[in-house]
Amino acid sequence: MNVAKILVVDDEPQMRRALRASLSAHGHEVCEARSGEEALQKLDAGPCDFVLLDLNMPGQGGMAACRAIRTGSEVPIIVLSVRNSEQDKVAALRAGADDYLTKPFGVPELLARIEAVSRRKPAAGRRSNILVLDGVTVDFGTHMVKARNREEHLTPKEVELLRFMVLHPGQVIPHRRLLRAIWGPDYGEEVEYLRVFVNQLRRKIERDPHAPKYLLTEPWVGYRFSPPLDGSF
Repeated sequence: MNVAKILVVDDEPQMRRALRASLSAHGHEVCEARSGEEALQKLDAGPCDFVLLDLNMPGQGGMAACRAIRTGSEVPIIVLSVRNSEQDKVAALRAGADDYLTKPFGVPELLARIEAVSRRKPAAGRRSNILVLDGVTVDFGTHMVKARNREEHLTPKEVELLRFMVLHPGQVIPHRRLLRAIWGPDYGEEVEYLRVFVNQLRRKIERDPHAPKYLLTEPWVGYRFSPPLDGSF
């Protein structure tokens, strides 16, 4: 595993100490923040490779901090929370989190999640970095979506997922295959992750997100990218 600089954001001193000890023992550099506001200050002061973010914190709170971090940074965010409902997981993913781990968790599982993020490489594009769909232009290089009257920014996960689907045009890609391709080999059951990110992508690239033309659902199976008829991708 590559050595990483990890920002631990949690208002509980015991949790911060435990994470620092575990992560440092595996060679990682650890810095700490006790609140969302302090986390933003730490990120402004210098880059990190990962953020481990608790949701239940005073002040700004973890969900708002996640949105604020994602607005200005593409750093991977792994939420660590006692909340274990699907609703909480979906809300965190929509706020910009890359992954969600429920407390209590084992150190090996956390290290596996971090390793999965660190070993992922951007998909090698065998085609152009530009995708054009109904006048909507997606630039994989800059992570920008441009239409006539608006611009949108794609998160790193959205870019990975869209690129993978575009590189397999017309193919029905099962949930498990997509999850393992984008999140890593230890994933396969987190279908809600896909639902959140596909819905976000549809909102950004489809003319009518409620009647998508390009990112299609194959019920109970997976998703499929239907390429434009003019081949403009």
